[in-house]
Amino acid sequence: MTEAPWTPHPIERVLGKARSDLSWEDLVEAVERLGLEQVDLRYVGGDGRLKSIAFPIGSREQLVAVLVRGERVDGSSVFGGASTEDSDVYVVPRWSTAFVNPFGTRPSLDLLCSFYDSDGEPLAHAQDQVVRRAAEELTAETGLVLEAFGELEYYLVSEPDPLYAVEPERGYQESPPFSKYRQVREEVLRHLASFGIATKYVHGEVGSAVEGGRQLVQHEIELLPVPVPEAADALVITKWLVREVAHAHGLEATFAPSVTADGAGNGLHVHSRLVRPADGRSGGEPVNVIVDNEGLTDTGKRLVAGYLGAARALSAFGNTVPTSYLRLEEGDESPEGICWGETDRTGLVRVPLAWVGDVLPGMVAHANPGTGGALPDLGVHPQTVELRLGDGSADVHLLLAGMALAARRGLTDPDSLAQAERLRADGDDGDVAGDPEQLPTSCAESADALEEDRALFEADGVFPGRLVDETIEQLRERHAATRGRRTRKDASAREELVRRYWHVG
Repeated sequence: MTEAPWTPHPIERVLGKARSDLSWEDLVEAVERLGLEQVDLRYVGGDGRLKSIAFPIGSREQLVAVLVRGERVDGSSVFGGASTEDSDVYVVPRWSTAFVNPFGTRPSLDLLCSFYDSDGEPLAHAQDQVVRRAAEELTAETGLVLEAFGELEYYLVSEPDPLYAVEPERGYQESPPFSKYRQVREEVLRHLASFGIATKYVHGEVGSAVEGGRQLVQHEIELLPVPVPEAADALVITKWLVREVAHAHGLEATFAPSVTADGAGNGLHVHSRLVRPADGRSGGEPVNVIVDNEGLTDTGKRLVAGYLGAARALSAFGNTVPTSYLRLEEGDESPEGICWGETDRTGLVRVPLAWVGDVLPGMVAHANPGTGGALPDLGVHPQTVELRLGDGSADVHLLLAGMALAARRGLTDPDSLAQAERLRADGDDGDVAGDPEQLPTSCAESADALEEDRALFEADGVFPGRLVDETIEQLRERHAATRGRRTRKDASAREELVRRYWHVG
């Protein structure tokens, strides 16, 4: 058993046990000791939102049945385009995902669930099963684990504050009173910790505007790296949590890719790294294999090449609505081409600063003169590569699943290193030899890109063909609904489109 360290997670705290080791018996004990009155089973629907079913705890027997058996749900209502034979599917709780839900009128034990078909097999087109298969295939072929986390941007909307008026595009990591809604950010941070979701920080983001009698202020939550199935779950829970906290404060939260004519849109940049699990070769410790003392390794470059090669098709999962393409066209820091660079914010993939080499001891000594002493072991190296493709409309489970498959192709393709060199941006202007390929400019182009590269996703049965078909069809339908409308020049048409896709994912 893995011992739980000090933790704000109530279940770990009362049981003295890590979430990864929880059993149904542990959860029964936690319910009794914490005085919980309800169980909520939660799952991710076909629209990417977190759904829930609430069960009263009428008896110990009822509690055990819910925790072990789960429930049936109407799959044809959960997943768009599902056939009638999917009308009954199982949702089975994953005990390691348990957390105490502070919202509602009764304290509840909440658990995320996985989907299974009538034969008890993993439901092939359910998002949770797709990302799990993708992660398993990558590890089986390479021996490496893909870890990821998101930078989740969102706006909080309210009536304008008459004091310390919002200044357009001045919100980046601003402090109160110029920054607005610090209490919301900090409440979200506290709840994430109690849910067991590893979070790096929260802060105000650059976007801010006063428009149409409303005050719109942008914020960001950056999580910490975990294996991609957990990373996808964490993003879905975080979006639900932000909306809950905002609503409790009388505010509206939106993750929409485009919110105003001039303000920054909401991106969802995803950082990732490849980790070799602890074994004898690495001295018993996990190792981040994309970095060494010289910087990005060949493995890291192959990872980058994998992402760049699949980028146009990945937009089908990362940029799912028409306003996604308004953001990509208008954003000051939106990726301008399918290329990459180190600390460069114009390319699609960025390699951020990450304390490579011997820079850390010198900085610490200079910042803290006269202190001396050895520095602590800080664990797995924090170097990541950042895919700057997605936005708030992303289907995060499918996007991360696609990234895992793109990573697998990059790691196994003998031409990927050469491709990485060809697509590297040089110098401050981010120039690439020749004109870099561009991302799709509409939902229709994104659908075409997915159709063209669908073999990547369908290999080894990771993405069922029907799921790829449904994604393509939905993108084309959304494009058809806006065809012929000059939204980039017609302010009223643009506003109507933004409102249509105001609440996404």
